[in-house]
Amino acid sequence: MDPGMNELLKWSVENSSTTVNDPSTAPPTNRHLNPDALNALFGGPSDADLMIASMAAIKSSDPEISLEDKLVAFDNFEQLIENLDNANNLQPLALWTPLLECLAHEEAEIRMMAAWCVGTAVQNNEKSQERLLAMNGIPPLVKLATGEKEGQKVRRKAVYALSSAARNYQPSMDVLMEELGKLGRSAEKIDASDMDAVDVLIGGLRDEASKAA
Repeated sequence: MDPGMNELLKWSVENSSTTVNDPSTAPPTNRHLNPDALNALFGGPSDADLMIASMAAIKSSDPEISLEDKLVAFDNFEQLIENLDNANNLQPLALWTPLLECLAHEEAEIRMMAAWCVGTAVQNNEKSQERLLAMNGIPPLVKLATGEKEGQKVRRKAVYALSSAARNYQPSMDVLMEELGKLGRSAEKIDASDMDAVDVLIGGLRDEASKAA
């Protein structure tokens, strides 16, 4: 049985028996039901459904879906992945690939939103940090963060994503420093758990981004 439906059945039995045994008992509440279980009961879309639908709109080539529509979809997507479970569902839902593809989108606002979402997904989330690294997501973020032709908003969101990706996760920090070294910058090893050192690195990138047009 679907886990959500199983939870609904358990909730129904428990509350029904309580009410029958003690008619004075307060009406049952849904506070112990997760959103997906409630959606199963009332027929609404799950967070996973909404994430998939949002990305479908973002990646759509339908001329009736405007840039503004895509940005609204991206905003919804970002809010959904603020939830740790939803962020970790990017992999099983096969959403990492289309998200990272958006880092190279022709529209700057789409690139900005993609970087923002990456940063949200990996912040304080080692599982998603690992996935971003495995998907080779650090190099395109470095490209955006340091791109002289990129606007300030895009660069700052890319710096945010790099900060979230590398803090307390040494493998991503090592790749970040390697990529910066390729650009002629200092490639000196930084301890990802040394917040002072990380702040200096990220602060420098952020200051550069703030000076962009």
